[in-house]
Amino acid sequence: MTPDGTRIAYQLQGQGAPLVLLAGQANNHHWWDAIRADFHPARSTLTLDYRGTGDSAKPDTPYSTELFAQDVIAVLDELGIDRADVYGTSMGGRVAQQLAARHPHRVGALVLGCTSPGGTHSVERGNDVRQALTQPQPGAARQALLELMYTPQWLASHPGPHHTLGDPGMRAHARRHHLAASNRHDVWDLLPDISTPTLVLHGSDDLLNPTANAHLLADRIPNARLHLIPEARHAYFEEFRTHAGPLVLDFLTTA
Repeated sequence: MTPDGTRIAYQLQGQGAPLVLLAGQANNHHWWDAIRADFHPARSTLTLDYRGTGDSAKPDTPYSTELFAQDVIAVLDELGIDRADVYGTSMGGRVAQQLAARHPHRVGALVLGCTSPGGTHSVERGNDVRQALTQPQPGAARQALLELMYTPQWLASHPGPHHTLGDPGMRAHARRHHLAASNRHDVWDLLPDISTPTLVLHGSDDLLNPTANAHLLADRIPNARLHLIPEARHAYFEEFRTHAGPLVLDFLTTA
């Protein structure tokens, strides 16, 4: 339960030091289903359903990435976890930035995947991408999103289901609040205060969240490391799991 009385569902799996995994906008913990076990030889994994998604409460009130970060802290408090490593992707990376900047004593190592600092300093997706995601034809926008997440070669051999396309059970008000939270995110002024060891990961061919944002984050966060995964799109962490997963574990071990 959060300080404002919102019930947050969470899932703790595996053994070892905890790694918090934070999903993208309008997604629940199933975002990580395909790969979370990759971390279990070395870590336990802690996921949660953002407010508005999954089994968490769905209040019709404003959301923000700072509020989502406070919800993560509430879960850590509930579990008696004083400090954890954090891996956030897409909007989850924005939430992870808030955690590291505002709650530095609770974050060990930080991994920011396919994300951006938000605000006027971030690089926005192109108009062609925006138009593709708002096509009125049934299924057209979903197909466009799939192709932004994964390469054609991967899609041809992985017909789904795809758990990175949004929580199918979300209510309309929650989707609006998630979109607003992501759009309002801006931690540019806070990034230089992040002192935890940080790895920035991004696909080289990501058009949903342009790759230039990875360079912005790595340049703005003191001593951050940057790694681009060649040919990867937004869901690099799943399609290129044999590359990305070991990178993350190695960083967490040596940070």
